[in-house]
Amino acid sequence: MDEITSLADTSMIEKAAEIVSAYVSNNSVRAADLPELIASVHATLGNLGKPAVSAEPQVETLTPAQIKKSVTPDAIYSFIDGKPYKTLKRHLTKHGISFEAYRARYGLPVDYPSTAASYSAKRSELARTLGLGQVNRDRSEAARSASRTSKERRKEEAATAE
Repeated sequence: MDEITSLADTSMIEKAAEIVSAYVSNNSVRAADLPELIASVHATLGNLGKPAVSAEPQVETLTPAQIKKSVTPDAIYSFIDGKPYKTLKRHLTKHGISFEAYRARYGLPVDYPSTAASYSAKRSELARTLGLGQVNRDRSEAARSASRTSKERRKEEAATAE
């Protein structure tokens, strides 16, 4: 029995080597990428006779209590790694999924937030202070002073000091 498996392994290794050498002869491949390419081809050949793995993402069912607990005023806790984040966008991008896919994967409701409430409030207040979203309206004094350059401020300070 061991001879049969070793013959099959040897045959598969030879086939993988033939495929890789044919690929490398027609395509430029860095030397550092060769081991990964060989392993990938070998694994693919090994999986040829086996049934395909289901490509459907598995939905992890969470209890309403777990979902409620993951949302706090200061952070949103990720179900991927359990860590708190002010916004999930960068974290989810790092893991290669969109927020919609994340929501579907964990069965989260449509109104599930992607940003912590305190962070949203802080950004909203900053936008109001800077006068953003004000089309053709007079900006507040704080917005005008925030939009002035440092050179303009120095000129005004020098003029008032004289």
